[in-house]
Amino acid sequence: MKRRTFLQTTAGLGALALLQLQAEANPKAKAVGLQLYTLREDIQKQGIEKILAEVAKLGYKKVENFGYGQGKFFKKTPAEYSQLLKDNGLSAVSGHYMTARTPGLTDGLTKNWEKVVEDAAAIGQQYVVLAYLMDSERKAEDYNQLFDLLNKSSDIALKSGLTMGYHNHDFEFTQKIDGQKPYDLLLKNTNVVMEMDLYWVVKAGENAAAYFTKYPNRFPLWHVKDMAKTPEKEFSEVGLGSIDFASLFKQASVAGLKHYFVEQDVCKRPPLESIQISIDHIQKAKWG
Repeated sequence: MKRRTFLQTTAGLGALALLQLQAEANPKAKAVGLQLYTLREDIQKQGIEKILAEVAKLGYKKVENFGYGQGKFFKKTPAEYSQLLKDNGLSAVSGHYMTARTPGLTDGLTKNWEKVVEDAAAIGQQYVVLAYLMDSERKAEDYNQLFDLLNKSSDIALKSGLTMGYHNHDFEFTQKIDGQKPYDLLLKNTNVVMEMDLYWVVKAGENAAAYFTKYPNRFPLWHVKDMAKTPEKEFSEVGLGSIDFASLFKQASVAGLKHYFVEQDVCKRPPLESIQISIDHIQKAKWG
């Protein structure tokens, strides 16, 4: 082999080796999602355009919507919002909604649900999730009505190719209806999937893995939210708190996990800084 050819060949091999080392040092980024409610104040002050750009820069690939109303997402039509997502390399795979029984709410499970689902499908959502039950919606008779409402809402969502889900807090575990936890009743009496908020499950003293085992493949969505190592057990950035996400993610296949979203209801830091800390920890973690 001529000296020139030898040098070119070895240089090429050296470059390949370097690329391999870089690939090993920088594994493929995880497709981390963000519940945009974390940035609600920033969205209101700065606008959804700027915030989506910031979210994408931090490495998030998916978002979960909130606040849909009167045919718009963050004051944007479905077509406008879809373009914003596309421009930033983001997908909105899920969205949060209310029952809309509360006066003042115009869209939800009891009002304009067909239109809500239609617009969710138009922007590429795969899931429509009941986000929260108001205090006035938690009596025994309310839950009995809720089961039927969720099943009917699920049927409507399925016609558009979407899956209905339910997002928990802690009251579904701490409250009792005829001696049973509302969360257990929701699992038994509805056909919806569950978006498990891991923080609230831990806060309620429950075992998430036990639910995964008892109801396999029922938990395709998770909220990855950490708990501060303080007596108050307030919300914390992922990786700075006490929740053992590594153990929980070992149960991901049993749970049927497909998408997970960072969420921090209240941030002591600027929210954009908090979500950066969270995604940085997730990308470095062995789980996720």
